[in-house]
Amino acid sequence: MHPLSDNPLSILSFIVAPALLTNASSLILLGTGNRFARAIDRARNVAHELSTTISKTDPLEERKGEQLRYAERRTLHLVRALTAFYLAIGCFAGATLLSLLGAVFHVLHHEVLRQFSLLTALAAGTGGVGGLVAGSALLVLETRMAHYILKRETKITMQLTQRSGIPAPGA
Repeated sequence: MHPLSDNPLSILSFIVAPALLTNASSLILLGTGNRFARAIDRARNVAHELSTTISKTDPLEERKGEQLRYAERRTLHLVRALTAFYLAIGCFAGATLLSLLGAVFHVLHHEVLRQFSLLTALAAGTGGVGGLVAGSALLVLETRMAHYILKRETKITMQLTQRSGIPAPGA
C-alpha cells in the first residue's frame, strides 16, 4: 500500500506546508513592498534634485544622475522580486487547495483523482519554492546594490569634506 493510504492524516502535511509557506511569503511580500516604496521615494527625490539644479556644470550632477540610474535598477529588481513572491503565494495557495482535494478524493476512494491532485499540488508547491528562491535572490542583488550606492556616496562625501576643510563626521 501507498504510505499516504495508510494514514489519512499524512495528507494534512501536504495541506499545512503550503499554507504555512503562503503566510511566510506574504510577510516577505510586505517587506519587499515597503522596500519598493522607499526606493521609489528615493528615485523621485533624486529626480527632483536633478530637475531643480541651477548649475549644470556642478560635479555633483553626475553623481545624482548615477544615483538616479541605480535607483531605477533597484526598483526594477524589487518589481521582479514582488512578481516572484506573488507567484509563490499563488502557487502555495493552489498547492493547498489541490492537497485538500487530494484528501477529499482519498476519503471518496478516487485513487486516480487523488494521485493527480497530489502530483499537481507537488508541482504547484515546487513552483512556489522557485518563486521564493528567485525573489530572495533578487532581494540579495537589490540589497548589494543599495550597499554599493551607500559606500560610493560615503566615499564621495568624505572626499568633498576633506577638500573643503570640514571635519569628517565622527572625527
